[in-house]
Amino acid sequence: MKHTDWQLRRFWEGGDRPAIIWRDRASTYSELTDRYEQWLSHLAAAGIRAGDSVGVLADFSPGAVACLLALLKMRCIFVPLSWESQDQHQEFFKIAELDHRVEIDEQDQGIAIKLENRRNHPLMEQLRAADKAGLVLFSSGSTGKPKAILHSLPELLNKFRKPRHCYRTLTFLLFDHIGGFNTLCYTLANLGCVVVAADHSVASVCRVIEKHRVELLPTSPSFLNLMLLSEAHKSHDLSSLRLITYGTEVMPERTLRMANEAFPQARFLQTYGLSELGILRSQSASSDSLLVKIGGEDYETRVVDGRLQVRAQSSMLGYLNAPSPFDADGWFDTGDSVIQEGDYYRILGRQSDIINVGGQKVYPAEVEQVIAEMNGVIDVSVQGEEHLLMGHVVTATVQMEEPVPGMQMRKRIAKYCKGRLQPFMLPVKVKVVTEGQVNYRFKKIRR
Repeated sequence: MKHTDWQLRRFWEGGDRPAIIWRDRASTYSELTDRYEQWLSHLAAAGIRAGDSVGVLADFSPGAVACLLALLKMRCIFVPLSWESQDQHQEFFKIAELDHRVEIDEQDQGIAIKLENRRNHPLMEQLRAADKAGLVLFSSGSTGKPKAILHSLPELLNKFRKPRHCYRTLTFLLFDHIGGFNTLCYTLANLGCVVVAADHSVASVCRVIEKHRVELLPTSPSFLNLMLLSEAHKSHDLSSLRLITYGTEVMPERTLRMANEAFPQARFLQTYGLSELGILRSQSASSDSLLVKIGGEDYETRVVDGRLQVRAQSSMLGYLNAPSPFDADGWFDTGDSVIQEGDYYRILGRQSDIINVGGQKVYPAEVEQVIAEMNGVIDVSVQGEEHLLMGHVVTATVQMEEPVPGMQMRKRIAKYCKGRLQPFMLPVKVKVVTEGQVNYRFKKIRR
């Protein structure tokens, strides 16, 4: 199939260069190509054919990547699944109409299992009729039930044809996440090296960066905050880092400032993307600025009523379990509130997260940023709670080094924030916890 040929030609050019470091063992591009050929035979022997919907339960192992390439070549519909979302898999199998699932074990060996699911969704049939490979991603479900997002893979992968910078890159975002998928495709398309951490703890990530001289760390603001507070970066040699990209949620100014101080040798870049659209090209105004220019090839952006809208040639075909979100002209409302300054945007947060207190808008990230500066605070999550008179009021869940009574903490916050925040922005309820305030994707939990 022509839309895989350019990628395979680059693999052959890569030869003995390391393509993936998994479990501290490097696999070269030649070895990855050999595994790809083996998977072609293995999948065909299992009865998998063009147009089949195939779930792959794995991480970024050489076998999983080779399986992905083989499914792309065979014009299958690829459904990446992570172990972290295992409790939802049965529902995912039905929605994605899986014909087969492939499980790849700890030894990087895979088994294909035939399934019997309904097979008649019009968008899936449209993709099969076009004789194209597909990709199904599930949203995180942070604003409700997870949505199943269907892409045509040739269009999504087209932007990787143009050669760009080559990096030794850590895969921080998960196998089933658009950011993780983008990281993998970008790195391999440019003959870089994908480095896989055993887990996503701060200690594990720092160890892998140090041992394998990782140059590019794609991560989230919440993870950077945890790394800085733990001071793990001081006990590991992370001087190899040249570029740190961050996205998935709003970056607090304090965290960005501290990160720039901790990693003076690295450049910081804000990224932006959605599962429905892919990852847009971005350019931060500077390493310490939250202003970002987004768009690039195949993307158009505009702001309507303070919300960012995007139109893309690589947009998804649609949801498998929800109505189409595109307007008649193909624009997608991202749901993100932004302020536009010339060619740059400042992203304020999800519209659904904004708290309306008596007609006044409160952006959770703005309140979190101030509270996080208080002594003893590890992390904080701000959300709204319904109120009979005000519509909503602000509440906060604060992760502390040491337990503190909620009422006492509320008074401390009110005193500290006086003059820093408007009165209607102050939390009227405070819960103090010792557990983390991020989910398995290292994204802030606000619900």
